[in-house]
Amino acid sequence: MENYALITGASKGIGKSIAQLLAQKGYNLLLVARSETELKQLAASVQQEYKVEAQYFAIDLSVNGSAKAVADWAAGLAIPLSILVNNAGYGLWGHFDQLGLPEQMNMLNLNINAVVELTHYLLPALKTQKQSYILNVASTAAYQAVPTLALYSASKAFILSYSRAIRYELKDTPVSVSCLCPGPTDTGFIARAGMDAIAQIAEKFNMPPQKVAGIGLKGMFNKKAEIITGFLNKVMAFGSRHFSKALVEKVSGGLYKV
Repeated sequence: MENYALITGASKGIGKSIAQLLAQKGYNLLLVARSETELKQLAASVQQEYKVEAQYFAIDLSVNGSAKAVADWAAGLAIPLSILVNNAGYGLWGHFDQLGLPEQMNMLNLNINAVVELTHYLLPALKTQKQSYILNVASTAAYQAVPTLALYSASKAFILSYSRAIRYELKDTPVSVSCLCPGPTDTGFIARAGMDAIAQIAEKFNMPPQKVAGIGLKGMFNKKAEIITGFLNKVMAFGSRHFSKALVEKVSGGLYKV
């Protein structure tokens, strides 16, 4: 297979699992994340185990201009790109006015701007394929406002809405757009967000990243608009749409209380 998949946030968690599953299916990989050491190890392991080509680009996508640098790198390789997985992202836990603004803006740059920019830059290449896919990774937090995760949940709501909108715009093209909305996943998100106080509770609901990745890719290849992982997460997403917003915010605010 000569098709390539570009995956951001590929060094660990869901992104790494998606990369491994796509390699297993015979896709060549373009791996993007901050850690060159982890990318190098992943590239070597999938090349050895699945006999596919794997190249990597270590860069911080939250930095202005980084998405353009990744797109230029991919274009310079002159390869047939058929899958884009926008997985890079993180959250910050705490009251909005008590968290540092620079770090919050950095999070928004990664969770929103990098996704929009990279998708815009790579869409022309994706449109040249007979069939291609975009998988944007959001969260079940996209379905409601979450106090103490205000900007994170808002950024994921943006990704979900954005994905559905461009999915419709691209319906007469070869590009299918899907949005993966996982619930708690064993990815290190809790530690990165500074949520150690509720780590033990979150672990009870965590889903392995390999399972999330498998569900996400199955939904992507089936051209589903939204992919929610796990029955309980589907119930919660349904409830957030049908119960009052005030009630949903009260419940989520209690769960993630600082």
